[in-house]
Amino acid sequence: MLCLRYAARVMRAMPAPILPLVEAVPHWPERGALVGLDLGTKTIGVAVSDPDRKLATGVETIHRKAFKADVARLLAISGERNAVGFVLGLPINMDGSEGPRAQSTRAFARNFAGLTTLAIALWDERLSTAAVERELIGMDVSARGGPR
Repeated sequence: MLCLRYAARVMRAMPAPILPLVEAVPHWPERGALVGLDLGTKTIGVAVSDPDRKLATGVETIHRKAFKADVARLLAISGERNAVGFVLGLPINMDGSEGPRAQSTRAFARNFAGLTTLAIALWDERLSTAAVERELIGMDVSARGGPR
């Protein structure tokens, strides 16, 4: 327990960087899993990439309780998966402005950064759904998972 307290003090002294995705890449090793987070008001969707970062798979939905409990679970998942960084979806409005959800995500990232040394990337989610839908259409698959 003493070791965990010391580690927590060290991590608070050196918060993780919070950067746009393209700027976060140099802070991560060439290979290694990334933990993707989709922050909601009641849950946090968690996905983890393979070490080559070609595919991410949903691994858990955390039902939000208290910040420290949520972060403890996120850090446990990152440790179990040997993750080298985090990617948080940043819900920016289509006009580029940031509403309450984006502000909440930035606040979460700032608080989380004090508890981890792994770089945190912010991913602009604006066109993520459209990109996935285009890919599914190109593969002739419906959004519900089956052939059209």
